[in-house]
Amino acid sequence: MLTWTELSQRPLPPAGERIAYGRDASQFGELRMPAGEGPFAVLMLIHGGCWLSDYDYRYMSHLATAVSAEGHATWTIEYRRLGDSGGGWPQTFLDVGSALDTLRALAPRYRLDLRRVAAAGHSAGGQLALWLAARPRLPEDSAIRGRDPLPLCGAIGLAAITDLAQYRIGPAGSCHASVEPLLGGTPQTVPDRYTQTSPRARLPIGVPQWLVQGRRDAIVSAASMCAYSRAARQAGDTVSERMFDGGHFDAASPQAPAWDAIRGAVNAALR
Repeated sequence: MLTWTELSQRPLPPAGERIAYGRDASQFGELRMPAGEGPFAVLMLIHGGCWLSDYDYRYMSHLATAVSAEGHATWTIEYRRLGDSGGGWPQTFLDVGSALDTLRALAPRYRLDLRRVAAAGHSAGGQLALWLAARPRLPEDSAIRGRDPLPLCGAIGLAAITDLAQYRIGPAGSCHASVEPLLGGTPQTVPDRYTQTSPRARLPIGVPQWLVQGRRDAIVSAASMCAYSRAARQAGDTVSERMFDGGHFDAASPQAPAWDAIRGAVNAALR
């Protein structure tokens, strides 16, 4: 299985075009364009790392480059995280939503097809990708919805955290322990924040979903993915499960056993 050290130490591909979507140092994305004249479907990529500033977007550059080679534009974003000034509720969610909505301004210049925009996220980024798909259904007075959310045509969870109320229960110092700082409390003290952000609580999302999951993932269990998938289908959503024999970080690498599953999910979401 691929480890975090192995993934993070791989030489990075050439950077995409860096474009700011806000004034903060963490409010930017890298846009990579495929060959051709377009218009191009867009995959927005959201990194994980327990919503912590210790981890950044760069390890997702490998996937971005591979997806762009498939003929799709990619928008690999950074956002404020725990440990950054302003990270956590509500700014982390506002940043991710703003990054997506910025594609409207980029579309004319880069020939982007806004009818074919999907989000894919790894681990904590998977939670954010699924949340983005559900964002248009948030109440209009929600602190994290935004005024006019750009709708997605699909969402891809790569070893995604899908149930924040459940995932917060885990060993001290693990990724599980980041949920309460992210939302500023427990499900008992800030229930509305869990209701607005947890993919499980937002069902039905109303957008097709693909879940790519390693059977040997020790950070986000395959059982949690299966439980979410069953609940999503029962709620009326269309969900495709793509299991592979590997671990947590394989789900973020185009050089790992998960790549065929990831590529299939991306092409299905954006076709």
